[in-house]
Amino acid sequence: MTVKEIVLAIIMVIGGLAFFLYGMSVMSSGLEKMAGGKMEQALKKLTSNWFFSLLLGTGITIVLQSSSSLTVMLVGLVNCGVMEVSQTVVVIIGANIGKTFTTWLLCLMGVNAEGPLWLSLLNPKYFSLIFALVGAVLMMAKSTGSSRKKDIGSILVGFAVLMYGMVLMQDAVEPLKDSPDFQQLLTKFNNPLLGVLVGTVVTGVIQSSAASIGILQTLAQQTQTITFGMAIPIIMGQNIGTCVTALISSIGVNRNAKKVGIIHIAFNIIGTVIFLTVYEILDATVGFFFSDMVINSVGIAIVHTVFNILTTLLLLPFSKQLEGIANLILPDKGEKEGTAKAKKQQHTLLDRRLLTTPSVAVSECEEASRRMAKLAKETVLMAISLLTHYDEPTKDKVLEYEDKLDNYEDRIGSTLVQLTAQALSERDSQISSRVLRAISDFERLGDHAVNIVHSAIEIQENDLHFSESSQEEMAVLTSAIEEILNKMLDVYSSLNEADAANVEPLEQVIDVLTDEIKANHIRRLQKGICSIETGIVLTDILNDFERVSDHCSNIAVSVIETTHSMFETHSYLNKVKFGNKHFNDSFEAFSEKYKLPTTT
Repeated sequence: MTVKEIVLAIIMVIGGLAFFLYGMSVMSSGLEKMAGGKMEQALKKLTSNWFFSLLLGTGITIVLQSSSSLTVMLVGLVNCGVMEVSQTVVVIIGANIGKTFTTWLLCLMGVNAEGPLWLSLLNPKYFSLIFALVGAVLMMAKSTGSSRKKDIGSILVGFAVLMYGMVLMQDAVEPLKDSPDFQQLLTKFNNPLLGVLVGTVVTGVIQSSAASIGILQTLAQQTQTITFGMAIPIIMGQNIGTCVTALISSIGVNRNAKKVGIIHIAFNIIGTVIFLTVYEILDATVGFFFSDMVINSVGIAIVHTVFNILTTLLLLPFSKQLEGIANLILPDKGEKEGTAKAKKQQHTLLDRRLLTTPSVAVSECEEASRRMAKLAKETVLMAISLLTHYDEPTKDKVLEYEDKLDNYEDRIGSTLVQLTAQALSERDSQISSRVLRAISDFERLGDHAVNIVHSAIEIQENDLHFSESSQEEMAVLTSAIEEILNKMLDVYSSLNEADAANVEPLEQVIDVLTDEIKANHIRRLQKGICSIETGIVLTDILNDFERVSDHCSNIAVSVIETTHSMFETHSYLNKVKFGNKHFNDSFEAFSEKYKLPTTT
């Protein structure tokens, strides 16, 4: 080959690799959108059973088209305390089986295009163009509910681009089969240690075992000079190299999250050491008939699959020992694993690594917002309890919880803002909109809880006393506030639209109650039953109670609005308040339930 041909071949290989990696990214993104947050939910619920964990690891890797991406996701989930290290071991083992799927897909490049039409169409060089056309049409669809069509379209286009990248690499390396220099270079790969090293380094650099194996399949198919003996060590090295991404992602995480990356690389290194040693010993003593046979893309897929399945069968019974290796390398430095305090210090609220899988990140933000909702409810109720039974520990806890609510809003909000820069599915976009709106209301509930604490402190320090009538009225209002807080939490957790419709009528009843209590207080003030000082504090408390109910209503409305993809709160509230039978019936029922005692 001339210098010109070499340069052009290198450019085509690099370009083909770029197409391959981009196509894989687009295809996996489309698959991930279709899966939504189901992957993350399945990881949480099904990892207690080793069989389901193995299937999950395999299935999610096929969806993500990368075992590294799954491991990075696991690192993020462990780092924020969603999963334990022990739950990830078998999932990682399953990922090593799942990553063989792409290798088999790439075998289609070896289909003979010179045969009958139906056989030629099985060659990606041709059918990927059909996929590209269908995918482009689906992606440009503007019909109602076309989000799923666009996701399917992106999968097809991504697959077409991926395969076109393989075609480019195939065309680029074809002249190498007649190059004496290349033939001489390949003889050096008869050294198994060099083969492992090359496979590890190349895969680590491009951070994709699928891409590096695709390159190997292309070289084998086009040059027809790579033997089984050369390919086996390289494939084993590629399995080690794919761990680089997970190890990089482990930088800056807690000790437990780092163990996930260690387990991933330990699995592949142990498998490589054992099976390469066994293979070389047996080949040297007994001799394998296939060692010097030329390997093709199908042969590479078989070796890759057999190696990962055998490694799985070998190490699956020793999953506890794999975790033990990680604990040995990264021992817990005096941390009491079982204590809540230790876990609290170890976990991160939302890990940035989850951004690599947007649907999982959205699902985690939603889950974190549910915890925020529960915390907001508890904070307000604790603050209200101080009005009748004041104590310093409860006051301090309210202030601590309010800081947590601020942190929740900051972390969830910033994560969702970062996610808006990525292409989200329609479902994930709706969830993001609802969560973004809700966390602001949750944070404001914490602010009003602090205001109520200040009112409680003023009552305590100035030894203020409310009249018996005021206490009875506040007891009724407090019960209504407790119910609307409970309804808010139930509605946000269950996303039940019917229950959400009952929150606004109760909020209106609370508005009426606060107005009545204010009017009654003025009458008692005129009669000299209540003092001005208590009146000021009472007014502040009533204002905070009213605002608490407003925020609960906002949260319920956000659930309804995102269900129907509408975001006009005032328009919705006007619609349900006027001429709506359900609203009127609920309002009457709550009015009867929370009727103020008759005062003279």
